[in-house]
Amino acid sequence: MNQPRLLVVYALSGVAFAVGLFVALNRQSPAQPVATRAASDVEYLTPFGPPTRPFSPAVRVGDLIYLSGQIGTDASANGALVAGGIEAETRQTLENVKRVVEAVGSSMDKVVKCTVMMADMAEWDRMNVVYREFFPAGRLPARSAFGASGLALGARVEIECIAAR
Repeated sequence: MNQPRLLVVYALSGVAFAVGLFVALNRQSPAQPVATRAASDVEYLTPFGPPTRPFSPAVRVGDLIYLSGQIGTDASANGALVAGGIEAETRQTLENVKRVVEAVGSSMDKVVKCTVMMADMAEWDRMNVVYREFFPAGRLPARSAFGASGLALGARVEIECIAAR
């Protein structure tokens, strides 16, 4: 082997060694950061006792609280949907959102995003009239909405939210 090639081989070997050493010294077990983050940054909130269905009412990640979708059921009516159409269901749905968000340490004025699912998009305007009652002008959460072919318990509307803590 001639001398210039030998120098290139040594130089490349040195670079490879340095890169390997850097990676080895900075490597962490992949399970450790995930487990640490889950233990310290994620909290499954059950303000009303253990869930009766396979989801948490809310999950806190850092300073954000993710609420599960709420529908217009009334706790005093054994979980049945309230009567009265889209307006009554929207009002009860947002009362349920308010109840959960306050129970986990936030408030309606800290809701930053809502997703609205509706069984019939023709009821959009009537739902919006009630929705506006729960959020002050100038502080409306970001929102998306879509029609659904079916919601839990035959609901007309379901709303899920994200709130700041």
